[in-house]
Amino acid sequence: MLASSTSRHRTVQALSAMLLAAALALTGCSAGGDSGDSGDSDKAAGAAREDGYASGDKDDKGVGGGSQADKSGRKKPPKVTGTHIIRTASLTVRVKDVPKALDEARTVALDAGGVVGDETTDRDGRGHERSRIVLRVPQDQYEEVLKSLEGTGKLIERKAKAQDVTDQVVDVDSRVKSQRASVARVRELMDKATKLSDVVTLEGELGSRQSELEALLAQQSSLKDRTAMSTITLSLSETTVKKAEADDDDPTFVDALSGGWSAFVTMLRWLAVAVGAVLPFAAVAVLLFVLWQRLVRPRLPRGHATSGQGDDD
Repeated sequence: MLASSTSRHRTVQALSAMLLAAALALTGCSAGGDSGDSGDSDKAAGAAREDGYASGDKDDKGVGGGSQADKSGRKKPPKVTGTHIIRTASLTVRVKDVPKALDEARTVALDAGGVVGDETTDRDGRGHERSRIVLRVPQDQYEEVLKSLEGTGKLIERKAKAQDVTDQVVDVDSRVKSQRASVARVRELMDKATKLSDVVTLEGELGSRQSELEALLAQQSSLKDRTAMSTITLSLSETTVKKAEADDDDPTFVDALSGGWSAFVTMLRWLAVAVGAVLPFAAVAVLLFVLWQRLVRPRLPRGHATSGQGDDD
């Protein structure tokens, strides 16, 4: 009995020692894992800081950030890249000499690297010359050219428009790329085709896809041209020169003479109109009198004619 009890006690002590050793081992592994994770986190944070310093994205205190600040402490707005904008403007300017102002507008556009488009010149009902010219200038010279054109005379009207077509440009570029790949695939299939029916079918498909690609390329070229060059429509008109009116409104001898002559001319005009209105009736009356004298009177009885003459006596 005593030996059996001693043996069980030793067994319990051995099991307790084994359990304690296992718990210590698990605790050491957990601590090692935590320290490893902590080390990896520190390394990642250090790498992130190094990347921030290397890229220069940090503020004045040396802490990484997404915006930059100038010397005055104000944050600079981020530069917008990859935007495509169509700019158009129309100016109406009144000048003293239209041909001279037109030459200046051409010179300004050509010096800015632009081109001269449509141009029309005419005169209004009062003989004043008018001109309209369309100028295409680079985007980076747009504002400067506008200011120069406004300074040629008195600005009457200005209209400016900016249209953002970035999404449209990106969409067209993507469709062009896809369409080119589609055309290339059809060409590959044509090279591998052996049956005449397959070749005919592939040729029709290739023609259709090639037409779509050409339309997309034309649209892409148009967008590129309109976003690279701004359009300015300039309308020029001459300044109306008004005669100075006399300060004294009292009539003078010259005014009276001019008024009398105008009244005399007006009277003659009305007399001429009256004579013209009566002339047809007078002509008919004269014609009737001549017919009476030549045809009707000689045929009347002589006595009637004599009595008529006696009565007249």
